[in-house]
Amino acid sequence: MRLLVLAGLLGALTAASSDPKAPEPVFGRLASPGFPGPYPNDQEQRWTLAAPPGYRLRLYFTHFQLELSYLCEYDFVKLSAGTQVLATLCGWESTDTERAPGNSSFYSPGPSLEVTFRSDYSNERPFTGFEAFYAAEDIDECHVPPGDAPRCDHHCHNHLGGFYCSCRAGYELHKDQRTCSALCSGQVFTARSGELSSPEYPEPYPKLSSCTYSIRLEEGFRLSLDFVGSFDVETHPEAQCPYDFLKIRTGHQEHGPFCGTTPPRRIETQSNTATITFVTDDSGDHTGWRLHYTSTAQPCPDPRAPPNGRISPVQSQYILKDSFSVSCETGYELLQGSLPLKSFVAVCQKDGSWDRPMPQCSIVDCGPPDDLPNGRVNYITEPNVTTYKAVVQYSCRETFYTMKSNHSKYVCEADGFWTSSKGEKSLPICEPGNGPIYPSPLPPAS
Repeated sequence: MRLLVLAGLLGALTAASSDPKAPEPVFGRLASPGFPGPYPNDQEQRWTLAAPPGYRLRLYFTHFQLELSYLCEYDFVKLSAGTQVLATLCGWESTDTERAPGNSSFYSPGPSLEVTFRSDYSNERPFTGFEAFYAAEDIDECHVPPGDAPRCDHHCHNHLGGFYCSCRAGYELHKDQRTCSALCSGQVFTARSGELSSPEYPEPYPKLSSCTYSIRLEEGFRLSLDFVGSFDVETHPEAQCPYDFLKIRTGHQEHGPFCGTTPPRRIETQSNTATITFVTDDSGDHTGWRLHYTSTAQPCPDPRAPPNGRISPVQSQYILKDSFSVSCETGYELLQGSLPLKSFVAVCQKDGSWDRPMPQCSIVDCGPPDDLPNGRVNYITEPNVTTYKAVVQYSCRETFYTMKSNHSKYVCEADGFWTSSKGEKSLPICEPGNGPIYPSPLPPAS
């Protein structure tokens, strides 16, 4: 609370405006006629006090002595605001049936307060009446008694002469300046399955909101919608969803409006798109809804791995945009026809066919081994077999040449190269030995 003092208020009014209709001073003194002497009989006096908007009036008594009567029937001071009587005071001390102000302060509920003093036609002895003071105080509009509705949906901020509201992130202040409407439009879901719900679910959803959710999958998918958990949307017993409602549009079909406490049945669509609209009014305290969506499409034939190959991942069903890859066992390579492949991935199309035919896994062939100068090669596995794990052995011409290395056996490895037991891919070397070396025969004479 901020008590306005006269100098501050009058100074501010003088500096801010020269308007002749500026408010009267918002503090002052009231007293019974003739105070501090006895008040006369048969008197009635009324004071109408006013404060600027956003303020209230505080009234307290520094002296109070009136004739005491049952329920203050004879002499009294009455405090009222419009038709509301705030207090009727008499005597000088409170009893079981009468009230005296004592050290209490009295507050107007708004910016106005009416004070009425009345004395009847006679007093058994003289009474000195009352003296009271009043002043305007800022109303803390953000403070509400228990059980009363708050001024603002989310945050209330008090200031001199008034208050204002603000909202949490994800909300905007409605034009009524008190309600926080959810920013819940324009959400787009593109995953094959997912969940969406009313704002704050399972807590009460916000008022004065209009939410639009869109599910957009690629063409070829079909959506299925299931409501899960509790369903609670404001309804009316005699009209179809006149307050809050939920509507769903799939392709050219519309479902709803839905409201009440019974969740809608499963919705099987023939569409790859759905638009969910949820609209709320300015009243109610309902928890809303949650929706789970899934999708399916025309399945592709189950892929069968080629001999000496394997498929990944293995699924019970493959539908649109699902894919699989093929890899070959060690010693085999991927071929599409006669074309070698580094990798292979096939994707299921919307018509239920794979975008590529299945490849083969063909055994690696290292080809005929290179000839060895001054030597020869022998096939160890089988004659002329050059595929994976086949073995050949090199040797030098006896007597005249010797092999520099003892690693004469070569194996056809998975990378397609003949490789020695030492891991070398280069050929061994036949060097001249200690026996006679015959020169190469001369070319025939011309």
